This record gives sequence, C-alpha cells and structure tokens, in this order.
Amino acid sequence: MKIESTRTRHSSAGLMIPAVIATLALAVSATATVAHAAPRSAAHQSAAYSDQRTAAHNPRAMFTTWVSVWNGATAKAPGIISPDFRVHAALLDGTDGSSIRGVEGLVGLVDQIRSVFTDLRFDLEVGPLVDGRHVSARWIATGTYAGGFPGAKAAPGTVITYAGTDTLRVENGKFVEYWFNADTLSLLRQLQAI
Repeated sequence: MKIESTRTRHSSAGLMIPAVIATLALAVSATATVAHAAPRSAAHQSAAYSDQRTAAHNPRAMFTTWVSVWNGATAKAPGIISPDFRVHAALLDGTDGSSIRGVEGLVGLVDQIRSVFTDLRFDLEVGPLVDGRHVSARWIATGTYAGGFPGAKAAPGTVITYAGTDTLRVENGKFVEYWFNADTLSLLRQLQAI
C-alpha cells in the first residue's frame, strides 16, 4: 500500500479520517446493530497473515497496516489489534469510546463508518512518528457522505474533508490503546449539522 503525502496533491475533493468517522458512525447507529462481515477467502486470509508477520513488533509497519484497515482491508486487523484493544475519545454521541473493544469492535466501527462515507480513503500527512511504545500520525481523508447522520442537512453525495491525529500504544506486537483527536467542528459544518 502506498501512503502518499497530501502536501504535493491538490484536489477539490475533501478528505476524511477513520477516527472522526468513528464518531459519526456511533452517532448514526446508536441503536443499530453492526452486521458481521462475510467470511474472507483463504487467499485473502493468507495475504493478511503475511502482512501480520511483517508488521509484528514494527510500529511503523503496524501503522501502515492500520491505515489499510481503515481503507477497507479489515481482514488485516487481527494482525495488529490486541483482544484488549480500547478506544479513548469523546465521541459525537456523548460516549467515551470505551465500548469499542478488540478486533471485532474496531472492525465493526470501520464497517459502520465506511457505510456512512462511501469511497472512504485516507492518507498520512505527517508521520508515523514513533516514541517508545507509541506511534502517532496526522491524517486527512476523503469520503462521500451517504446520508443518515442525525440532524445533517448536507445532501447525500457531498464530499467531506476531515483531518485528525491518531495515537496508538503497542504492547506485545499489537495495538492495545487508541487515542484520536479530530476537527469535529469542521465535520459538523460540512454535514450542515450545526
């Protein structure tokens, strides 16, 4: 997977992020149940396992895999996400993210977000930066709003630009904690929700 810098790319299309999209997905589906993903093919699982071995104990490689998970390659999540994985964030629905746990919680979140923002793609602008057991990067992403956000007046098909920072803690070769900060005000304005 190529992670390109957006500094050299000029586009009128907006950019979206995994973390902030997470806040939207939780608000959109506060009463919805996350559907389980269809089983993956043996070839897909084998490729994911190969990526997992490469990323193990290398925070930069793990972060590259993290980006690919948010870009839809959720079969790679078990290679980088601990069963003890947890999220620390103030979400749009008023919760603190503590209900998102382990691989299933993260994959469910990614799937929900990708259903609200079609063609979701995000790229790194800065990093990843590694400091001991922590890895952090600033991202920007692009997605097309599919509709369904409570209070949003933006029309489905609206391209949203969003930016933020993900910080993750590594333990035993897997991510165990996730903090994110995002420009939620910008997102809500683009969705015409405020």
